[in-house]
Order: sequence, then structure tokens, then C-alpha cells
Amino acid sequence: MPKNEQPAMRRSGSVYRALKRAIIDQALSPGAKLPEDAIGERLGVSRTLVREALQRLNAEGLVELRPNRGAYVAVPSLEDGQDIFAVRNALEKLVVTTLAGRLTQAQRQQLEEHVAAEERASGNDGATSIRLAGEFHTLLAEMTGNALLVRYVNEVVSRCSLILALYGRPHSSDCAVSEHRQLLAALAEGRGEHAAELMGVHLEAIASRALLVREERDLGDLLAAYAREEGLTDS
Repeated sequence: MPKNEQPAMRRSGSVYRALKRAIIDQALSPGAKLPEDAIGERLGVSRTLVREALQRLNAEGLVELRPNRGAYVAVPSLEDGQDIFAVRNALEKLVVTTLAGRLTQAQRQQLEEHVAAEERASGNDGATSIRLAGEFHTLLAEMTGNALLVRYVNEVVSRCSLILALYGRPHSSDCAVSEHRQLLAALAEGRGEHAAELMGVHLEAIASRALLVREERDLGDLLAAYAREEGLTDS
């Protein structure tokens, strides 16, 4: 790859990650318009890079590209949600049965540290708590070493955040963290069937709980933090 293409690809990836985080954190609501010019101005990048990021997010089901109207955060139907959770349930049961009794000491430590971070965020920062909860599941998938499983789990976890934003009800994040601890214990003990049962119950609970209530905010303001994290602007 030519050297001059590498910085552009890195920045494109940064734009993609910033927008994905904003969607998963529900800073960008389902149905929100995603104007390329406004996003590019806020993130300090060209419309071309924004367009590339939006196309990636469209492929993952997080963004809808409407002909002659632009890009919008996807608005899945309730039926879509039921289908997505059914697929997620099957995928994540496969994840835990694969991992049960096979976690290395380093992996167990990483998961313990992640759950501890969830506990610290619980009750203090709703958006961070929600993001960490989803990352627990994608981290488990990554530990299987199965690239296809990682890809599909990442997609369904992200899309579930949109479903919950639209159709969920208030929930206690403390409950979710305790469920993660139970899953981790079952995996460490090598109890695959029990871990799969816990995962099924856990995902049913996720489907019945909601995410935090958000205020409508200016697009530039809500993207500012994500831009800073990705090093896209100095402001």
C-alpha cells in the first residue's frame, strides 16, 4: 500500500469508530440525520472520509443510506429486533460453550478487570456503563479466536443497542454486571451448559431492559468528545 494512503485509511477508521461509538452510546438517536458536511466539519475531515465511514456503518446495519436524502441512524422495527436477539442468543451461546474451561489466566484477568470497570461505571455514567456492557460480550467473542464469530457478534451487539433505544424500558445496570460475574464464574469452572443457560437468561433480560434517556443535542457538540478520543481535532 502506498505510504500516502495509510494516513487517510487511519483517519477513515477513526471517523468510523467515532460515529459507531456515538451510535452505540445513543448519543445519536435512531432516525437521526447524519449530514456528511456537518460531520466532516466537526471531525475535521473530508466528506469523502465521512462517506466511507457511513458506508461501513450501513453494511453493519447501524446506518441507513436513503437515495437522494442522505444517511440516517438506522431505525429497526420491533420485528427486526426479535430476529436480531434470536440470532444473538444462538451466537453468544456458541461463544460461551467454546470458551468454557479454556480461558487462559491472562484472559480471565482481562475479563475480571473489564467487569471491575463496569462496576465502577455503574450508577455514575450511563453511556459508559452501556458501552462497557456491550464490550464484555464482544471481548468474549474475540477470545474464541474465531474471526467470523467475532464479526457477527460485534454486529448483533451493536444493532441490539438500537433496538433497546427504541423499545426498551428502564433497567438497573447493577443487575447486568452481576450477570456478567456469574457468566465469568461459569466459564472459569468449565461449566459450558450452565454458561449457555446463563447467557440465554442474560440476553432475555437485556431485551427487556432499556438504555438511558437522552436529551436532543447539537450534532457538533455530541461528536466533540468522540473526535477528541480519535485525535481528529484539537478542540
